Amino acid sequence: MKNKKIITILIATLFLFAITACSKEQSKNLITAEQQEKKIINLFGPMEKTNPDFDNVARSAFDVTIAMAEKELDFIVEYRTYTAENYQEKTYDDVCLDRARNNMDDWYLLNPDTIQILGSEGILADLSGIESAKNLREVVKVANTVDGKLVAIPQEIVVNGLFVNKDMFDKYDLALPNTPEEFLECCEVFQQNGIHTPVGANRWWLENFVFAQAYADLYNGGNTQAEIQALNAGEKKYSDYMRPGFTFLKQLMDNGYIDAQKAYVSEAIEGEGPDFLAQKTPIVMAYWGAANTETAYGNPDFEMQVIGFPSKLGQMPIVSMTGYGVNQNAEHFEDTLKVLDRILSDEALQLYAETNKVISPSKNVEVECVPALKPLQDKIKQNIYVLGSNAGMNVEQWGNTCMIVRKLLSGATVEECMQEFDKLQEQALTKN
Repeated sequence: MKNKKIITILIATLFLFAITACSKEQSKNLITAEQQEKKIINLFGPMEKTNPDFDNVARSAFDVTIAMAEKELDFIVEYRTYTAENYQEKTYDDVCLDRARNNMDDWYLLNPDTIQILGSEGILADLSGIESAKNLREVVKVANTVDGKLVAIPQEIVVNGLFVNKDMFDKYDLALPNTPEEFLECCEVFQQNGIHTPVGANRWWLENFVFAQAYADLYNGGNTQAEIQALNAGEKKYSDYMRPGFTFLKQLMDNGYIDAQKAYVSEAIEGEGPDFLAQKTPIVMAYWGAANTETAYGNPDFEMQVIGFPSKLGQMPIVSMTGYGVNQNAEHFEDTLKVLDRILSDEALQLYAETNKVISPSKNVEVECVPALKPLQDKIKQNIYVLGSNAGMNVEQWGNTCMIVRKLLSGATVEECMQEFDKLQEQALTKN
């Protein structure tokens, strides 16, 4: 349950800082008599349907692409919405699993662990045959392929990076760090100059440091599938990959570069954001969209750059993937594929990406990003990245790693954390 609650943060991250409050008017989800004459496609997701407009940026971009599909295909997409008060103790992921297993909807917006579970259970359809899938970036295919089937496709690629105060680095003649060693040297210089906690952290995103060091070679060494197969077969251990990253985090904590107690209880951005904007902390971590909106880091009083996390291969963006999946036994299966294909077309994705200023899943769609994001964008264009979630791995990555990082923050040793990964791998092997 805890893992699923943590994974839900991915969808929350996409919408929390970029959207205004969702309308609660029930009329927006009502189907008129005239509309009932058209075919209805049922989407289950975390948001209600709104009237498409560009005031509500992240929401309107999706709704406008849906409106394009509805008009051209003469369908109606009805949003069936998750609300915490309706489902009480059940997380969004819990509800998605239940509804998909009982064939209650045609398609879903899914988090990484749910994509992995439903894909492995054979509930999600293979989307590789739709026309728009031909244009996907390789990173999308790698992240959302289960048992050889492409089971989910997003409208944007979520990229996490280090947000740095370039002015503070320049003040102390520091180059932006590429490797873990260079990162530690920067932290030491900051601390020597009175910045006691150089890295602002929260309880959700420290795993990015781990992923960058754990999987830099795996995703950029040309042998990705073979290494994943070896992990899934138990021929290699996840703990061996993870140990350098956890050792690095432990060093950051022991040296006081990260306040472990504060990070353990801090929410994303709310905990470290004020100090970063006030130029008390030179380094924080966040997702791509946080640089685009004034509600997060989009309007600082200093030069900000967003770079990758340190690894032995240099600065490494961390990519985490949500996606839209279609129920294999959907009541309106063929019609749902048509709608999905339309909203994932290059035309629709161009509109979506231009509105939200995000990285598109289509290799044919490029948009100008804010200057601060240029270093991260350049890496993605070069296909340099590490996946923080991969549906093809039999041990779920993002949520499990986040939970084990929290054990480290609360006092566990690195070896105790590695034992947790070994247990997870043993459970996965037994299950399979």
